Amino acid sequence: MATKSKRHRANKALTDRHQPLSLDEALATIKKFKPAKFDETVELAMELGVDTKKSDQMVRGAVSLPRGIGREMRVIAFCKDEDVDRMKAAGAIEAGNDDLANKIQKDGWLDFDVAIASPDMMRVVGKLGKVLGPQGKMPSPKSGTVTPDVESAVKEFKAGKIEFRADAGGNVHAPVGKASFAEDALKENIEAFVETIRGLKPTTSKGKYIQKVFVTTTMGAGVPVDIS
Repeated sequence: MATKSKRHRANKALTDRHQPLSLDEALATIKKFKPAKFDETVELAMELGVDTKKSDQMVRGAVSLPRGIGREMRVIAFCKDEDVDRMKAAGAIEAGNDDLANKIQKDGWLDFDVAIASPDMMRVVGKLGKVLGPQGKMPSPKSGTVTPDVESAVKEFKAGKIEFRADAGGNVHAPVGKASFAEDALKENIEAFVETIRGLKPTTSKGKYIQKVFVTTTMGAGVPVDIS
């Protein structure tokens, strides 16, 4: 624990939370962080000026980052029995309907990143709301995880398409790559994500929409970014 604390203090000394940097400068800073013993995830955190208690100010969706996120996502598919083999061939680690729902609800199996369902399967998925909702894994049309074309969605999410959703405080968090990525690859991913968020600004939100942005690594410190 002491080693981790020493590394964290050293990384934190490289940045000032009250002094936003350009995106190029921020990425150069995290490249100077003392690394962990694994390839850390680079994450983006955005504080938005929205009131998520109002349904018309919920910011959520999905985006395929141009450089991927450095790992394959574990995807499951809710589909008809006759489509199970096709969904597994597309990359789903599990596929099914009532049997898959029982595995999640009764056995507590949650070893996946994304759940995708066809609209006619929502009768099965609906009863999993209390389990999948808090995990951020409940299929939704807004995030592209409820779709008639389940096969294409499985392929896209497996390749690194990511879901995002503003939390109760209006914050959005997303992985945007790995520490091993080149700075230009991270920059391209971050710019794509920020533009997606900009495009989802609720018409009813007042004041400044994107209030604060931080980029960090799994074991690093948050580096404030000026994206204006």
